[in-house]
Amino acid sequence: MKNKLRVLRAERDWTQAMLAEQLDVSRQTVNAIETGKYDPALPLAFRIARLFGLSIEEIFEPGESV
Repeated sequence: MKNKLRVLRAERDWTQAMLAEQLDVSRQTVNAIETGKYDPALPLAFRIARLFGLSIEEIFEPGESV
């Protein structure tokens, strides 16, 4: 699934580790989501959306990985 997580994180000057800590996941999980190797479960997708103040649809879109 395509997503804007890397761009949103970079706009805030957050490292993957910083984002992972805020989401209570591993840095490897953040990396896997950003690279399209892992699609987050709905509860995690909601946490990501709330953290960035966006809707899930504004961050994630169906389709091939980035």
